[in-house]
This record gives sequence, structure tokens and C-alpha cells, in this order.
Amino acid sequence: MMHNDSSSILDDLLSRWHHHCRGFSPVPVRGADPMFRMAVRPRGYDTATAIMEDEAERIKMEAMDFHVYEMEDPYRSAILILARNCYTGRSVWLSPRLPKDPLDRAQIVGQARTMLTRRLMAAGVM
Repeated sequence: MMHNDSSSILDDLLSRWHHHCRGFSPVPVRGADPMFRMAVRPRGYDTATAIMEDEAERIKMEAMDFHVYEMEDPYRSAILILARNCYTGRSVWLSPRLPKDPLDRAQIVGQARTMLTRRLMAAGVM
């Protein structure tokens, strides 16, 4: 188990990645004005800093996506469920692909976290 800040950093990345993968639409209303459908900022314009931050976040999330889906099952399933739990702030989601025994499940989740952390550190995301 990781005993440093990488655990909280990974939790934050997983939460943001789950939000990114949900396909969030800034204007979820049907029939919205096409001119503002893709507007991200409520003020109506983007600063150069905001554009660069959004691009950096998009690149991080694409890297997360790649590395998570390159993992083998059951580790990929563990990360997908962990991301959902991190996003909701609750530990209520389970996967039928993971063992029912809590100790076995915790071991697989711990191994998956370690594998993903190493991959993300090697990729420069963490």
C-alpha cells in the first residue's frame, strides 16, 4: 500500500478522469443556441491561461484513459470501480468481476493502484 501523497494524487486523478469519461456536456439542454453549445466558461470568453490549462487537463485525461484500458482484468475493473467511488466520494460501488471476499478484493485494488501509479509516473502524468 502506498503511504505518501501519491495515493491522494491518484484519487484526485481518478475522480477527474471519471468526470471526464462521463461525457459531460456544458449545455445539456436540447435546443440550446448552437453558438454557445460548446462554451466552457460562464463569462463567455476564454483566457490564454484557461485554454492552456484545459488542454493540459485533456492530455492528462487521455493518458489516464490509455493507461487504464491497457491494464489486464481484474485490475482494470478495480480501477474503474475505484474511479467511480472517488468521484462520488463514497465506497459503495462494487464490480461482479472482482472477488466477493473483501480481503482478496482489497489486495487486487491495492495492486491495481500500484500498477497505475507506476504507469502514470513513467508517463509523466503524476
